[in-house]
Amino acid sequence: MKGFFITLEGVDGAGKSSHIGHLRQLCESSGHEVVMTREPGGTPLSEALRAMLLKESMHMETETLLMFAARQEHILSVIAPALASGKIVISDRFTDATYAYQGGGRHFPADKIRILEEWVQQQLQPDLTILFDVPLEVARERLEKSRERDRFEREDSEFFERVRAAYHARVSTDPKRFYIVDSSQPKPEIALQLQKMLKVKLAQHVAQGL
Repeated sequence: MKGFFITLEGVDGAGKSSHIGHLRQLCESSGHEVVMTREPGGTPLSEALRAMLLKESMHMETETLLMFAARQEHILSVIAPALASGKIVISDRFTDATYAYQGGGRHFPADKIRILEEWVQQQLQPDLTILFDVPLEVARERLEKSRERDRFEREDSEFFERVRAAYHARVSTDPKRFYIVDSSQPKPEIALQLQKMLKVKLAQHVAQGL
């Protein structure tokens, strides 16, 4: 059976990271082997690029190219081999984040992102993308209570308004792939919602592989 690729998306402070462990448990309890990863990151080289991207100021073209450089290494070393061996890959962010943050937030042209996407990913796309959506005032309040913020998390509200709008624009281009979660809900309610959804998605995936 071919693997299943799940990505988690949302603005900083949306709360997606608090549900990653639960998603892993749900997949493993269904008998699947799971690989957990993140972007940028996932390999030693990609993690080194992540540190640069989160700390160092740079031109938006450099930022976008480094994102895809890290993604190329990530796909070849982690994601593609895991999927080829039939595993479930759960990634905290993938290319939708580039369209949202660099495209929406930084106004980087979407057609240039698309060229890089086609070059680096070939035909690879997530099977399921869970978008954690939350009003920006809630996300900002959560960020202010968190650890020291990186240079993306320190952006102003207008930046995150554009990021959130770009995420919703991505949903409209591929609605069957996305599952939107209102992450302003209490965590137990979100967890139950994810459990019900994932049970259906995994059952469909298994049925397609038979």
